[in-house]
Amino acid sequence: MIESCPGHEIGVLTSGGLDSSVLAGLLAQQGKILHPLYIRAGLLWEDVEIKWLQNFLTNLVHFKIRPLKELVLPVQDLYGLHWSLTGENFPDYDSPDETVYLPGRNLLLLSKAALYCASMKIEYLALGLLKGNPFSDSTLEFLNSFEKSASLALNFPFHLYAPFRCFSKEEIISLGCQLPLELTFSCIHPKEGYHCGSCNKCAERQHAFSTAGVLDRTVYI
Repeated sequence: MIESCPGHEIGVLTSGGLDSSVLAGLLAQQGKILHPLYIRAGLLWEDVEIKWLQNFLTNLVHFKIRPLKELVLPVQDLYGLHWSLTGENFPDYDSPDETVYLPGRNLLLLSKAALYCASMKIEYLALGLLKGNPFSDSTLEFLNSFEKSASLALNFPFHLYAPFRCFSKEEIISLGCQLPLELTFSCIHPKEGYHCGSCNKCAERQHAFSTAGVLDRTVYI
């Protein structure tokens, strides 16, 4: 079980991956009104990712889920020739997790999402950060600081809800095993619209399913 969110109407920062998809599914099961948000930054895998996300959300038809809202926040002028834009030298199957770091990723996403939530009078934004996330813009200190700064800047009571911060990916898979996890998408180097099976994120996904003891129905090319 996860801690309950006080808000009845919640924005959910979704990527189509396991973490944010399970979070959306569990909140939907609690009867919350969800506003799923997807922010396009111009990264290579986004077109494929959003198709899988739409499929996943469509399968939650009996819940109070608003249509997926797409926002745009291009990073080409910031990232330059980064692997996430060029596809060259992407973190492969044996790469350490630190190699998938996208500079300022959460700072950028949360800034855009917070502004949208304030404009829609949605006080809570949920995100699927996990235990052990090594990046500085995923710490509790950062989240608390951002929440306070956004509330001041927007003159609006904005709150972040990150109930998975005490859970591993294996535990998230176990929590969401009744959801259509095969419709989630975690790959940074997709092939023909499917998981490549050779990147860092595919490796993480396969290992997590195996450790959780849950059948992985994902298609890998």
